[in-house]
Amino acid sequence: MLKLNLPTYEFKIKRTDKGTEIFDKVRKKYVALKPEEWVRQHFIHYLIGEKNYPASLLEVEKALEVNRLQKRSDIVAYNNTGQPQLIVECKAPSVKISQKAFDQIARYNIALKVKYLVVTNGLQHYCCKIDFEKKGFEFLKEVPGYESL
Repeated sequence: MLKLNLPTYEFKIKRTDKGTEIFDKVRKKYVALKPEEWVRQHFIHYLIGEKNYPASLLEVEKALEVNRLQKRSDIVAYNNTGQPQLIVECKAPSVKISQKAFDQIARYNIALKVKYLVVTNGLQHYCCKIDFEKKGFEFLKEVPGYESL
């Protein structure tokens, strides 16, 4: 798989009759290794290893309802009281980050109302902090650490 603009991690990868699978340490199971999953797994390890997010407070492929449609957010991080604080939307490295990705994560945030949104394709990462009072947002230079939530 492609080298990403994230630290390198050791992954458990296996080949099965279904194809190549990677172990997801949050879901505690092997999942199909597709380009988007490669990004998602790197970002999970980044949040846990570099930003000190407890794995137990991360949820992967969280089901939510947006305008009566069932959707799934890639990664949601919660604080220690169980309130969602950050959503990460992962795209395959070949997918250019566009307004469409920001619109998608903003729709998810209608349901979750988190303070931080991250969009990444593994090569480029964008993080913004939502200001609900002013109804605006500010792009940040980096993803906040868990202690900042």
